[in-house]
Amino acid sequence: MLHISDLHFGPPFLPRVGEALQEIAPRLTPDVIIVTGDITQRAKPSQFEAARRFIDRLPDVPKVIVPGNHDVPLYRIRERLSRPLDLYRKYMTPELDGVLRLERAVILWLNSTSPYRAISNGRIHLDQLAYSRKVLADASPETVKFIAAHHHFHPAPDYERDQTMPKAKRAMDIFVELGVDMIFGGHLHRAYIGNSLDVYAGADREHGIIIVQCGTTTSRQGRGREREKNSFNFVEVDGDLLHVTHYLYFEGEGFSPISRHTFPRPGRRVADASRLRGSLA
Repeated sequence: MLHISDLHFGPPFLPRVGEALQEIAPRLTPDVIIVTGDITQRAKPSQFEAARRFIDRLPDVPKVIVPGNHDVPLYRIRERLSRPLDLYRKYMTPELDGVLRLERAVILWLNSTSPYRAISNGRIHLDQLAYSRKVLADASPETVKFIAAHHHFHPAPDYERDQTMPKAKRAMDIFVELGVDMIFGGHLHRAYIGNSLDVYAGADREHGIIIVQCGTTTSRQGRGREREKNSFNFVEVDGDLLHVTHYLYFEGEGFSPISRHTFPRPGRRVADASRLRGSLA
């Protein structure tokens, strides 16, 4: 699975970085591409059109796309209040919440934008949690469960203290109960790959959820340790192991892998420790 985020088509978009992504994506042979929001900078038709053309050039595999707060009009107040995601639905996908079922996995995507109350920080509502329960509760124990949203349920544990979504802990407890293995997110403009237990112990301290935050893949707005940098993630399922390789853009070289993270599925045990050894060779 190729995980990209925060493309920010418009003034912040970096064409040379976008072309580097187009070059490497086919070589990775992803079976799914996940785009976790902020596809545009100001939700303008021209920006959505350019983003749609760009996404269509990526490998022809199923794509999971979620909106971000920048995909909602900010200054066009009447449009934001009456039809905030009309352009997103027109150019990206009409389904704001949805599910992609694969042979060994299920990917649930949730719209975390909140055009009326919380433009930046987002929301996940009770009806979305009920939908999550309906989708995931009947999945077999062998099915790997993924969730994709733009806003972060879990802050990156660095010096930048980002405000998570209101009621994020409520959602996390439900996701743990449902056996969610991994959450994909964006919004922070810097990557974080770890476990929800790093920050929030929750009610179940045995499982947690693997958190995979993507930096900004194609804009000049990287933050923190990825300031003015661009990144994406590549996820592989290997039985009860999940491998996450983090890629960073280097000027004149393109995207290169800089770290590999291997996790047992939350709550699972691995008898052979050698299988946990990540490698970039």
